[in-house]
Amino acid sequence: MGRHNRRHIKIRPSGKKEHSRSKLPPSRDVTVAEMPPVGPLALENQCVGLLRETKDGGIVIPDPGYPATSFGQIIIRRNQLNGAPFGMKVVCEILNPSAKRAEYEGRIVEVLGDPGNNDVEMLSILRQYGLSPVFPAAVMEQASALPLSPTEEEISEALLQGRKDLRSLQTITIDGEEAKDLDDAISIQKLEKGCYRLWVHIADVSEYVTDGSPLDIEAGLRGTSVYLVDRVIPMLPPRLSNSLCSLNPHLPRFTMTCEMKIGPDGAILDSEIYESIIESNARTSYNEINGILFENKTIEEYIPLVPMFELMLELKRILKEKRKKRGTIDFVFPETHVELDEEGKPKDVYAYPINEIHSVIEEFMIAANEAVAERFDKMEYPFVYRIHEEPDELKIAEFMHVARLFGENRRLAGKVTPLYLSELLDDISDKEYAPALNQLLLRSMAKAKYSEKNVGHFGLASEYYCHFTSPIRRYPDLYIHRIIKSWLHQKHQTRYFAGKVADVAFHSSEMERNSVDAERASVDLKCAEYMMDHVGEKFPGTVSGACPAGIFVKLENTIEGMVPFSSLNEYFEFDERKLEARGSRGTVYRIGRKVNVQVASADPLTHHIDFSIVE
Repeated sequence: MGRHNRRHIKIRPSGKKEHSRSKLPPSRDVTVAEMPPVGPLALENQCVGLLRETKDGGIVIPDPGYPATSFGQIIIRRNQLNGAPFGMKVVCEILNPSAKRAEYEGRIVEVLGDPGNNDVEMLSILRQYGLSPVFPAAVMEQASALPLSPTEEEISEALLQGRKDLRSLQTITIDGEEAKDLDDAISIQKLEKGCYRLWVHIADVSEYVTDGSPLDIEAGLRGTSVYLVDRVIPMLPPRLSNSLCSLNPHLPRFTMTCEMKIGPDGAILDSEIYESIIESNARTSYNEINGILFENKTIEEYIPLVPMFELMLELKRILKEKRKKRGTIDFVFPETHVELDEEGKPKDVYAYPINEIHSVIEEFMIAANEAVAERFDKMEYPFVYRIHEEPDELKIAEFMHVARLFGENRRLAGKVTPLYLSELLDDISDKEYAPALNQLLLRSMAKAKYSEKNVGHFGLASEYYCHFTSPIRRYPDLYIHRIIKSWLHQKHQTRYFAGKVADVAFHSSEMERNSVDAERASVDLKCAEYMMDHVGEKFPGTVSGACPAGIFVKLENTIEGMVPFSSLNEYFEFDERKLEARGSRGTVYRIGRKVNVQVASADPLTHHIDFSIVE
């Protein structure tokens, strides 16, 4: 839904014993690892880390993110250094992968460079999570053969084949200022009796990325675009993601449209999905429209579009209220935005600014995703759904126990429902501990994932849901476009897709989690770098968690660090049931408590930040 930073152990489809990497193309030279690496596409038995000197040679200290049980420090004998200088970021190969932890030996296969260099650090993250900024030659060759825009001949042929011409509709895109992959556009009209006609146009990537082609194989392998702090690792080459498929203004673009008639109460009265062609009238941004509607700003070229902006806001509020009544759980977590200088050094860190216009697009995309998923579920057609399973009852009971410690005395009679949890979060929304309880509830719930089986989306309180709206950057969206087009053209490929959707769902879920971890690693790195320049400075913060080693404190700029118990002047015991730390002199640190902290240390190599309490 959000197109800035998106924020997700492993659940295998029933009967699937092989790891998804066993099906990768030979060009990647990847096999199933006995000892799994961090990223699903990371090379077998390789580790990225810092090379330190020892009397017998060296050791590699793995980068943050590698499970502590996987490697430990890796011994590098002198004859396996291969000329690598100490103090550098390196890639080492494990020579005895069946050894016990802390007994691994390796050899240096690549020197990445100085750990203080931004490009080296980002390259380390790419290697660790198996991400590649470079596309194979066959993929680039196929991409370069495609036009930058549909030709007049292609448009005429597409219209003859039944594609709807919607170029006369007033249509806009709304994105962040820096976005280049514009994959959704909106048209809207007010109808009689308080109804609305909403068109959600999505880039028709499947028109160009055909089944089994080099582009398709690579997109399926990557699964998603990855948005690191300073760069994007796209799922598709830029010729498609930023040009041919991007819904850039004043250019004809092939799209898949979900057209909906929506009642005055937000109910979808009818919907239709079809191939279309559009021409966006304007490439707008969240901040521009927010300024026009709420800050009395004027943008000359947008004056004819203002009635459309107002109508979109009107419908958005209706749809949001409908979802609120059914029990959608709206977590409010400010995302961390890191501002970098030209050399990749962090200049500032702050909560990503969100305004009401962000939720306009969110509501419209949810409506389209639900309409598409409902249609294909009711047809019992093979599909890839976006599901969110019901939470574990024990975890919810533990969450309710902590909530009661804060005075929330709601009683849970029977099974937990989204509406119950949504109302609880509303009750505490103005309390200082609300962010901490929101985070705790999120950790108590299942993770959203892709599945060939529709079990609904608990968090959205939705019976039907899928990801249809971002095929430029998510493979499941691209794949269900392919399914939809097959159905539209009556190709009767149900048996073919039935044999594919489970694998697509599983691998896409894996790659989504991988991208989230890589993105978080890049943010954590830059936050630690930023705090290095603020050691000794004092900040207000909020206790956001606790563990046996200390308490966690989150600052107003979203950066989180630890206050080790060893740094405090009394003995503390951690109460896991209450998620609090109680000191021998009566001091209690519970989530939500306001504290002042001083930055004690920050280490970009470990991504670790330590605070001390300021009395």
